[in-house]
Amino acid sequence: MELFIAAKKDQLMQMLTPVLLAYLIGSIPSALWISRIFFKMDIREHGSKNMGASNTFRLLGPVYGVLVLLLDMGKGWVAVQLADQVESSGEWFMDFSLWQLLLGLIAVVGHIFPVFAGFRGGKGVATLFGVVLAIQPWTALISVLAFLLVVLITRYISLGSLTGIIVFMACVWFAWQDQNLYLRGFSLISAVLVVLLHRSNILRLLKGTENKIQWGNKRRKPH
Repeated sequence: MELFIAAKKDQLMQMLTPVLLAYLIGSIPSALWISRIFFKMDIREHGSKNMGASNTFRLLGPVYGVLVLLLDMGKGWVAVQLADQVESSGEWFMDFSLWQLLLGLIAVVGHIFPVFAGFRGGKGVATLFGVVLAIQPWTALISVLAFLLVVLITRYISLGSLTGIIVFMACVWFAWQDQNLYLRGFSLISAVLVVLLHRSNILRLLKGTENKIQWGNKRRKPH
């Protein structure tokens, strides 16, 4: 009996370790650390007060905005790869693809509620697209292109994010016929999460008071 209990504890730890790692990876506050290191400021106290690529782009300029975007997407991509660790343990409580989606979603939660930044994070869109990139590269590409097109036309990053997640869900449910039920559920949960986190942006869009990207504006200079 003791050997059985010890074996089960070991299996549980093998399952919990990638879950914890996914959360910690998602919690890395790239925008906050970059703003503090290079600009001696807390990006959460300026602009939209959001710790994400869009606010970084507005406040610190396109170079740092793109850097944060890539880092945040990387968090989602890396979290999905942790599913290989679970697979190598040889113990399965759920399908491999479900593990990938679960770990990716946990990374998104980590970005929204980061332990390294007092649980005050961003909206998780970039991290979410990093997850999609790791699982469905073509779907991610189409969604990102939709995002960029809307941002270039309207200069609203929030509208681009909402469009991107809707296109992602539409591709999963209608464009690709071979998508599994787990991915469809993930796309639905992701869409609801993004819409909820953009409630204030949606209200400002409806009122016409949402902030636009001002191409060519001067940005803060590093200290």
